[in-house]
Amino acid sequence: MENMDDTSGSSFEDMGEMHQRMKEEEEVAAEAAATEDDVADDGEFLGMKGLKGQLGRQVADEVWQAGKRQASKAFNLYANIDILRPYFDVEPVQVRNRLIESLIPVRMINFPQKIAGELYGPLMLVFTLVAILLHGMKTSGTVIREGTLMGTAIGTCFGYWLGVSAFIYFLAYLVNAQITMLQMLSLLGYGLFGPCIVLLVTYNIHFHFLFYGLWLLLGGLSTLRMVAALLSRTVGQTPRLLLCGTLGLLHMLFLLYLHFNYHTIVEGLLDSLEGHNMAPMQRVARDVPEVMLNATARNPGMLLSAY
Repeated sequence: MENMDDTSGSSFEDMGEMHQRMKEEEEVAAEAAATEDDVADDGEFLGMKGLKGQLGRQVADEVWQAGKRQASKAFNLYANIDILRPYFDVEPVQVRNRLIESLIPVRMINFPQKIAGELYGPLMLVFTLVAILLHGMKTSGTVIREGTLMGTAIGTCFGYWLGVSAFIYFLAYLVNAQITMLQMLSLLGYGLFGPCIVLLVTYNIHFHFLFYGLWLLLGGLSTLRMVAALLSRTVGQTPRLLLCGTLGLLHMLFLLYLHFNYHTIVEGLLDSLEGHNMAPMQRVARDVPEVMLNATARNPGMLLSAY
Protein backbone atom coordinates (compact mmCIF):
# COMPACT_ATOMS: atom_id res chain seq x y z
CA MET A 1 0.00 0.00 0.00
CA GLU A 2 2.77 2.34 0.82
CA ASN A 3 4.39 1.47 -2.45
CA MET A 4 1.15 2.13 -4.40
CA ASP A 5 0.64 5.48 -2.68
CA ASP A 6 4.16 6.59 -3.53
CA THR A 7 3.78 5.54 -7.15
CA SER A 8 0.43 7.23 -7.63
CA GLY A 9 1.67 10.43 -6.02
CA SER A 10 4.75 10.60 -8.20
CA SER A 11 2.71 10.03 -11.36
CA PHE A 12 0.32 12.84 -10.40
CA GLU A 13 3.22 15.14 -9.80
CA ASP A 14 4.65 14.18 -13.19
CA MET A 15 1.35 14.99 -14.86
CA GLY A 16 1.31 18.41 -13.18
CA GLU A 17 4.82 19.13 -14.31
CA MET A 18 3.99 18.10 -17.84
CA HIS A 19 0.95 20.35 -17.85
CA GLN A 20 3.00 23.24 -16.49
CA ARG A 21 5.67 22.64 -19.10
CA MET A 22 3.08 22.53 -21.91
CA LYS A 23 1.53 25.75 -20.63
CA GLU A 24 4.93 27.43 -20.63
CA GLU A 25 5.62 26.20 -24.14
CA GLU A 26 2.26 27.57 -25.31
CA GLU A 27 3.07 30.94 -23.73
CA VAL A 28 6.49 30.98 -25.39
CA ALA A 29 4.90 30.06 -28.74
CA ALA A 30 2.29 32.78 -28.27
CA GLU A 31 4.98 35.34 -27.48
CA ALA A 32 6.98 34.22 -30.51
CA ALA A 33 3.89 34.54 -32.71
CA ALA A 34 3.14 37.97 -31.33
CA THR A 35 6.75 39.00 -31.96
CA GLU A 36 6.52 37.76 -35.55
CA ASP A 37 3.27 39.71 -36.06
CA ASP A 38 4.90 42.85 -34.67
CA VAL A 39 7.90 42.38 -36.95
CA ALA A 40 5.60 41.86 -39.95
CA ASP A 41 3.62 45.00 -39.08
CA ASP A 42 6.83 46.97 -38.69
CA GLY A 43 8.03 45.65 -42.04
CA GLU A 44 4.82 46.67 -43.77
CA PHE A 45 5.01 50.13 -42.17
CA LEU A 46 8.64 50.52 -43.18
CA GLY A 47 7.75 49.40 -46.73
CA MET A 48 4.99 52.02 -47.06
CA LYS A 49 7.29 54.63 -45.61
CA GLY A 50 9.99 53.71 -48.11
CA LEU A 51 7.51 53.80 -50.99
CA LYS A 52 6.30 57.25 -49.96
CA GLY A 53 9.87 58.44 -49.70
CA GLN A 54 10.64 57.14 -53.19
CA LEU A 55 7.57 58.87 -54.64
CA GLY A 56 8.58 62.09 -52.90
CA ARG A 57 12.05 61.89 -54.40
CA GLN A 58 10.60 61.26 -57.86
CA VAL A 59 8.23 64.24 -57.59
CA ALA A 60 11.04 66.46 -56.37
CA ASP A 61 13.24 65.29 -59.25
CA GLU A 62 10.49 66.02 -61.80
CA VAL A 63 9.98 69.49 -60.34
CA TRP A 64 13.70 70.13 -60.52
CA GLN A 65 13.91 68.94 -64.13
CA ALA A 66 10.92 71.08 -65.13
CA GLY A 67 12.46 74.13 -63.51
CA LYS A 68 15.75 73.38 -65.19
CA ARG A 69 14.07 73.13 -68.61
CA GLN A 70 12.26 76.45 -68.10
CA ALA A 71 15.47 78.14 -67.03
CA SER A 72 17.27 76.68 -70.04
CA LYS A 73 14.56 77.98 -72.39
CA ALA A 74 14.73 81.43 -70.84
CA PHE A 75 18.50 81.44 -71.15
CA ASN A 76 18.35 80.30 -74.78
CA LEU A 77 15.80 83.04 -75.57
CA TYR A 78 18.02 85.64 -73.97
CA ALA A 79 20.98 84.24 -75.91
CA ASN A 80 19.03 84.48 -79.20
CA ILE A 81 18.04 88.07 -78.42
CA ASP A 82 21.66 88.79 -77.58
CA ILE A 83 22.67 87.41 -80.98
CA LEU A 84 20.24 89.78 -82.75
CA ARG A 85 21.17 92.78 -80.60
CA PRO A 86 24.15 93.95 -82.76
CA TYR A 87 21.84 94.28 -85.78
CA PHE A 88 19.54 96.68 -83.92
CA ASP A 89 22.09 98.49 -81.74
CA VAL A 90 22.26 101.84 -83.53
CA GLU A 91 22.12 105.45 -82.42
CA PRO A 92 19.28 107.74 -83.59
CA VAL A 93 21.84 110.12 -85.09
CA GLN A 94 23.19 107.31 -87.25
CA VAL A 95 19.70 106.42 -88.45
CA ARG A 96 19.03 110.06 -89.33
CA ASN A 97 22.27 110.33 -91.28
CA ARG A 98 21.57 107.12 -93.17
CA LEU A 99 18.08 108.30 -94.07
CA ILE A 100 19.53 111.48 -95.55
CA GLU A 101 22.29 109.55 -97.33
CA SER A 102 19.69 107.23 -98.90
CA LEU A 103 18.63 110.18 -101.12
CA ILE A 104 22.19 111.17 -102.10
CA PRO A 105 23.68 108.98 -104.87
CA VAL A 106 27.35 108.08 -104.57
CA ARG A 107 29.57 109.23 -107.41
CA MET A 108 32.64 107.10 -106.75
CA ILE A 109 32.00 103.56 -107.94
CA ASN A 110 35.62 102.48 -108.51
CA PHE A 111 35.89 100.97 -105.04
CA PRO A 112 33.25 99.20 -102.89
CA GLN A 113 31.03 101.65 -101.05
CA LYS A 114 30.23 101.09 -97.39
CA ILE A 115 26.77 99.66 -96.71
CA ALA A 116 25.29 99.70 -93.22
CA GLY A 117 24.78 96.26 -91.69
CA GLU A 118 21.87 97.00 -89.35
CA LEU A 119 18.15 96.34 -89.51
CA TYR A 120 16.62 98.88 -87.13
CA GLY A 121 16.24 101.67 -89.68
CA PRO A 122 14.95 99.44 -92.50
CA LEU A 123 12.45 97.71 -90.20
CA MET A 124 11.08 101.06 -88.98
CA LEU A 125 10.78 102.27 -92.59
CA VAL A 126 8.80 99.17 -93.55
CA PHE A 127 6.39 99.73 -90.65
CA THR A 128 6.17 103.41 -91.64
CA LEU A 129 5.23 102.38 -95.16
CA VAL A 130 2.54 100.10 -93.72
CA ALA A 131 1.12 103.02 -91.72
CA ILE A 132 1.15 105.25 -94.80
CA LEU A 133 -0.77 102.66 -96.80
CA LEU A 134 -3.36 102.36 -94.03
CA HIS A 135 -3.66 106.14 -93.94
CA GLY A 136 -4.12 106.27 -97.70
CA MET A 137 -6.84 103.62 -97.65
CA LYS A 138 -8.74 105.37 -94.86
CA THR A 139 -8.56 108.79 -96.52
CA SER A 140 -9.93 107.21 -99.70
CA GLY A 141 -13.04 106.09 -97.81
CA THR A 142 -12.40 102.35 -97.54
CA VAL A 143 -12.70 100.73 -94.12
CA ILE A 144 -12.27 96.97 -94.00
CA ARG A 145 -13.21 95.02 -90.93
CA GLU A 146 -11.51 92.00 -89.34
CA GLY A 147 -8.01 93.31 -89.95
CA THR A 148 -8.00 92.62 -93.70
CA LEU A 149 -6.58 96.05 -94.53
CA MET A 150 -3.70 95.86 -92.05
CA GLY A 151 -2.83 92.30 -92.99
CA THR A 152 -2.75 93.21 -96.67
CA ALA A 153 -0.52 96.23 -96.06
CA ILE A 154 1.91 94.26 -93.86
CA GLY A 155 2.05 91.41 -96.36
CA THR A 156 2.69 93.79 -99.27
CA CYS A 157 5.45 95.81 -97.59
CA PHE A 158 7.29 92.95 -95.91
CA GLY A 159 6.83 90.77 -98.99
CA TYR A 160 8.50 93.40 -101.17
CA TRP A 161 11.32 94.06 -98.70
CA LEU A 162 12.18 90.43 -98.00
CA GLY A 163 11.32 89.01 -101.40
CA VAL A 164 13.16 91.57 -103.54
CA SER A 165 16.14 91.53 -101.18
CA ALA A 166 16.40 87.74 -101.48
CA PHE A 167 15.98 87.90 -105.27
CA ILE A 168 18.63 90.61 -105.75
CA TYR A 169 20.97 88.78 -103.38
CA PHE A 170 20.51 85.64 -105.49
CA LEU A 171 21.38 87.59 -108.65
CA ALA A 172 24.36 89.14 -106.86
CA TYR A 173 25.54 85.67 -105.92
CA LEU A 174 25.27 84.57 -109.57
CA VAL A 175 27.29 87.54 -110.86
CA ASN A 176 29.75 87.35 -107.95
CA ALA A 177 28.88 90.75 -106.44
CA GLN A 178 30.44 91.56 -103.08
CA ILE A 179 27.36 92.00 -100.90
CA THR A 180 25.80 90.00 -98.07
CA MET A 181 22.14 89.33 -97.36
CA LEU A 182 22.23 91.61 -94.33
CA GLN A 183 23.67 94.46 -96.40
CA MET A 184 21.07 93.88 -99.09
CA LEU A 185 18.24 94.07 -96.54
CA SER A 186 19.69 97.27 -95.12
CA LEU A 187 20.23 98.83 -98.56
CA LEU A 188 16.73 98.12 -99.83
CA GLY A 189 15.18 99.04 -96.49
CA TYR A 190 16.74 102.49 -96.46
CA GLY A 191 15.79 102.79 -100.11
CA LEU A 192 12.14 102.87 -99.00
CA PHE A 193 12.62 106.31 -97.44
CA GLY A 194 12.00 108.07 -100.74
CA PRO A 195 8.79 106.13 -101.55
CA CYS A 196 7.50 106.80 -98.02
CA ILE A 197 7.81 110.56 -98.56
CA VAL A 198 6.22 110.36 -102.03
CA LEU A 199 3.22 108.34 -100.85
CA LEU A 200 2.70 110.43 -97.71
CA VAL A 201 2.49 113.63 -99.80
CA THR A 202 0.46 112.27 -102.70
CA TYR A 203 -2.08 110.49 -100.49
CA ASN A 204 -3.02 113.88 -99.02
CA ILE A 205 -2.57 116.04 -102.13
CA HIS A 206 -4.20 114.30 -105.08
CA PHE A 207 -2.45 115.70 -108.15
CA HIS A 208 -0.98 113.37 -110.72
CA PHE A 209 1.68 115.78 -111.91
CA LEU A 210 2.86 116.17 -108.30
CA PHE A 211 3.13 112.42 -107.94
CA TYR A 212 5.09 112.01 -111.16
CA GLY A 213 7.45 114.81 -110.15
CA LEU A 214 8.12 113.30 -106.72
CA TRP A 215 8.30 109.84 -108.24
CA LEU A 216 11.08 110.92 -110.58
CA LEU A 217 12.85 113.05 -107.97
CA LEU A 218 12.71 111.19 -104.65
CA GLY A 219 12.06 107.74 -106.04
CA GLY A 220 14.80 108.20 -108.61
CA LEU A 221 17.31 109.46 -106.05
CA SER A 222 16.72 106.53 -103.70
CA THR A 223 17.00 104.13 -106.64
CA LEU A 224 20.22 105.73 -107.86
CA ARG A 225 21.67 105.44 -104.38
CA MET A 226 21.07 101.70 -104.30
CA VAL A 227 22.21 101.23 -107.89
CA ALA A 228 25.47 103.13 -107.20
CA ALA A 229 26.19 100.95 -104.16
CA LEU A 230 25.66 97.79 -106.23
CA LEU A 231 27.75 99.15 -109.11
CA SER A 232 30.67 99.69 -106.75
CA ARG A 233 30.50 96.06 -105.65
CA THR A 234 30.01 94.42 -109.06
CA VAL A 235 32.62 93.76 -111.74
CA GLY A 236 31.77 93.64 -115.44
CA GLN A 237 29.33 95.52 -117.67
CA THR A 238 26.82 92.70 -118.18
CA PRO A 239 26.57 91.77 -114.47
CA ARG A 240 26.16 95.42 -113.56
CA LEU A 241 23.43 95.93 -116.14
CA LEU A 242 21.57 92.80 -115.05
CA LEU A 243 21.79 93.43 -111.32
CA CYS A 244 21.29 97.20 -111.19
CA GLY A 245 18.69 97.28 -113.96
CA THR A 246 16.57 94.67 -112.19
CA LEU A 247 16.75 96.48 -108.86
CA GLY A 248 15.97 99.91 -110.36
CA LEU A 249 13.04 98.59 -112.38
CA LEU A 250 11.49 96.74 -109.44
CA HIS A 251 11.88 99.69 -107.08
CA MET A 252 10.33 102.27 -109.41
CA LEU A 253 7.49 99.96 -110.47
CA PHE A 254 6.70 99.15 -106.84
CA LEU A 255 6.16 102.84 -106.12
CA LEU A 256 3.83 103.12 -109.13
CA TYR A 257 1.93 100.06 -107.95
CA LEU A 258 1.42 101.44 -104.45
CA HIS A 259 0.06 104.71 -105.79
CA PHE A 260 -2.24 103.53 -108.59
CA ASN A 261 -3.10 99.85 -108.21
CA TYR A 262 -2.87 99.04 -104.49
CA HIS A 263 -6.27 100.55 -103.63
CA THR A 264 -7.97 98.84 -106.55
CA ILE A 265 -6.56 95.43 -105.64
CA VAL A 266 -7.52 95.79 -101.97
CA GLU A 267 -11.05 96.87 -102.87
CA GLY A 268 -11.31 93.87 -105.20
CA LEU A 269 -10.13 91.66 -102.36
CA LEU A 270 -12.81 93.23 -100.16
CA ASP A 271 -15.51 92.50 -102.73
CA SER A 272 -14.39 88.89 -103.05
CA LEU A 273 -14.40 88.41 -99.27
CA GLU A 274 -17.69 90.15 -98.47
CA GLY A 275 -19.66 89.58 -101.66
CA HIS A 276 -20.36 91.63 -104.77
CA ASN A 277 -23.95 92.40 -103.86
CA MET A 278 -23.19 93.96 -100.48
CA ALA A 279 -24.10 97.62 -100.23
CA PRO A 280 -21.24 100.07 -99.58
CA MET A 281 -22.90 101.30 -96.37
CA GLN A 282 -22.63 97.78 -94.93
CA ARG A 283 -18.87 97.60 -95.27
CA VAL A 284 -17.99 101.25 -94.61
CA ALA A 285 -19.14 101.69 -91.02
CA ARG A 286 -18.45 105.40 -90.75
CA ASP A 287 -20.79 106.16 -93.72
CA VAL A 288 -23.88 104.63 -92.09
CA PRO A 289 -24.98 107.76 -90.14
CA GLU A 290 -24.54 109.95 -93.22
CA VAL A 291 -26.58 107.61 -95.37
CA MET A 292 -29.41 107.51 -92.82
CA LEU A 293 -29.38 111.30 -92.42
CA ASN A 294 -29.44 111.87 -96.17
CA ALA A 295 -32.30 109.42 -96.64
CA THR A 296 -34.30 111.07 -93.84
CA ALA A 297 -33.70 114.52 -95.28
CA ARG A 298 -34.94 113.43 -98.70
CA ASN A 299 -38.03 111.68 -97.34
CA PRO A 300 -39.13 112.96 -93.88
CA GLY A 301 -42.14 110.61 -93.96
CA MET A 302 -39.87 107.62 -93.52
CA LEU A 303 -39.15 108.55 -89.91
CA LEU A 304 -42.87 108.91 -89.08
CA SER A 305 -43.82 105.68 -90.82
CA ALA A 306 -41.08 103.87 -88.91
CA TYR A 307 -42.77 104.78 -85.62
